[in-house]
Amino acid sequence: MRELFHDFLYVPIYNLLVFLVDVVPGGDVGLAVVLATVIVKVILMPLSLRAVKTQRQMKLIEPQLRELRDKHKNDKEKQAKEMMALYKEHNVRPFASILGILIQLPIIIALYLVFNREALLNIDPSLLYSFVPAPTVISPLFLGIFAVAGTSILLSLLAGIAQAAHARVSVPVPAASTSEKRSATEDFGRMMAMQARYVLPIIVAVIAYVTSGAIALYFITSSLVGLLQEAIVRQIKHEA
Repeated sequence: MRELFHDFLYVPIYNLLVFLVDVVPGGDVGLAVVLATVIVKVILMPLSLRAVKTQRQMKLIEPQLRELRDKHKNDKEKQAKEMMALYKEHNVRPFASILGILIQLPIIIALYLVFNREALLNIDPSLLYSFVPAPTVISPLFLGIFAVAGTSILLSLLAGIAQAAHARVSVPVPAASTSEKRSATEDFGRMMAMQARYVLPIIVAVIAYVTSGAIALYFITSSLVGLLQEAIVRQIKHEA
């Protein structure tokens, strides 16, 4: 499994990064990180858009799902059948987003490893494809300012802010229910949404700071691409 991950994910992404370092002006590694992230995210965008669309559809039918859970709370089999019928009626595939995340996770891990500070500036010729030349010029400064292999408070803060903006758009916080019959699922969903909005951005900023400027750039770019995906889904919904 480790060899498959190395040969089919890590090495191709590593070669993509090295190729971009070779072609971008001044061998700007930070700019290459941004472009590599965008390219991979665009390739994965069909899966991401499907997951975002599924999440929005699930949100729309949540009141009906809650009603079914309450109505058939003593008959789990009937509850499951009714819920599946509701999913089919609204063309919702509840497991699509989970499948998309599972597919993307190894790729995200490979990106993280490629952007690791130890691997970033020391090109390993043994990993390069025959058509990918080793860069003759490598600049460890993004736009001539930020060290991609070192830490950057500003980039880390921007990573946290970008994540917060993405979470604010993509993770709506359910209104607190005053009903005594609110379910544990509702409480859990509200808690997770609050953490995604207010805790996750802090975690992202801390990770970006303790790792490297390259990881911060990855987080910033990923969040901005995520915002673009949300805008696309909303536009599609509006046109429909």
